[in-house]
Amino acid sequence: MMSEDRKDENQHPEATNAPSRDAEARIDAQAKAGQSEKSLYDQADEFLALSEENQDLKNRLLLLAADMENLRRRTEREKQDSAKYAISNFARDVLTIGDSLTRALQAIPAEARETADETLKSLLDGVEMTEREMINVLSRHGVKIDEPQGAKFDPNLHQAIFEVEDPELPAGTVTEVVQSGYVIGDRVLRPAMVGVSKGGPKAPKPVAFDEPEVGTRSEPTSEPSVNSDPADMGKNFDRSA
Repeated sequence: MMSEDRKDENQHPEATNAPSRDAEARIDAQAKAGQSEKSLYDQADEFLALSEENQDLKNRLLLLAADMENLRRRTEREKQDSAKYAISNFARDVLTIGDSLTRALQAIPAEARETADETLKSLLDGVEMTEREMINVLSRHGVKIDEPQGAKFDPNLHQAIFEVEDPELPAGTVTEVVQSGYVIGDRVLRPAMVGVSKGGPKAPKPVAFDEPEVGTRSEPTSEPSVNSDPADMGKNFDRSA
């Protein structure tokens, strides 16, 4: 009997190895499932990495575009300022010539003018014409004279060099212009040297504007303090030209 059983096993080896093959198949299936699951995780990680890299590149591109736009605007503004204020230094030097002409005219008393002969009168007229023409030429190039006589003291435009007791004038009023000021564009080329009143009534408050419509915004206004020391306020003018 034993020999017959061994003979059957030799004749049908598949029946003996069947359980081990099933185990191997299950192991292979599990291994493949594990590899497939691992592959999905890898793909997800790769997708996230690419998405982050894409967002980073997009942000860099937006920043670069913003920087280029700012550079374009700054270059355009500098170009306009260069064309507008290029003559600032030259105009400031020319003003010294105008000051010399003004002092020359002021040095001659009114009585001497009235009694002057025709030659002296012609000379004085020529000096006055030269002074006016110089102002006209500067005006054509954007340089304007500032004569603040009787106006309210503005520390951005004027330099106070003395104070005057005048109770009839509001405090902070320009009572005398010692030297005319000049502006170019929206910059001060030279502040006007002035005398300022003190001790008078307070300056009237600015008239209130109508309330802005909904959706609009009104620009804030700033007024110099009339109680401030004019000598200190004169240091605040713009010398950026």
